[in-house]
Amino acid sequence: MSNYDQLHRQCRTLENLFDAKLTSYSQLVASLSRPQDLEANGSSERYRDLEMELEDLSGKLQEINDQLGELASKPELLSTSMLRAIQRHRELHRDNVREFNRTKSNVKNALDQANLLSGVRNDIDAYKSSAADSLLAERGRIDSSHRMTDDIIEQAYETRSEFSRQRASLGGINTRMAQVMTTMPGINNLIGMIKARRRRDAIILGVVIGVCIILLLSYMRS
Repeated sequence: MSNYDQLHRQCRTLENLFDAKLTSYSQLVASLSRPQDLEANGSSERYRDLEMELEDLSGKLQEINDQLGELASKPELLSTSMLRAIQRHRELHRDNVREFNRTKSNVKNALDQANLLSGVRNDIDAYKSSAADSLLAERGRIDSSHRMTDDIIEQAYETRSEFSRQRASLGGINTRMAQVMTTMPGINNLIGMIKARRRRDAIILGVVIGVCIILLLSYMRS
């Protein structure tokens, strides 16, 4: 009888403790479904501690229920109320284990979902960062192209200015040459005489060549 009383009290104490921790464990499911709260409130570590404590309590309750079951195998030593109490302990433990497994499955699903959402968020952040880097690189290339275009336009303007200066310089030289020719008319006469002499020499040379050819042909025929 005293053995039953001791086991009964231990079982009630562990059942109450198991129920309190199972309630706390179930409440973590809501916070685990919000990934932004995992690190803030330490839920990701707390649920593991509770899970280990519940598994330990469940093992102890199983041992006590087994011992109570051995007592129940000798009904002649126990009263009807004791047998009913042993049966209630067994059923309560079975219900608690089933609820614990169901909650543990919910926690696992909540963690998987939280990790998935966290992974998606990381992928989105990485994509945003990559897109921003690409935009910055593209903007840098566009700015470089604009600077190159500006340099080319500036060089074109400088080349055009240089051509204008050279054209003005050549125009000045032509003007000065015309002025020299105007102020020194004797030069024009000298140039004219030189040209006339060249034409005369060319005519004389042509006549001489022609006479030589005629004489050569006459000699060859004779």
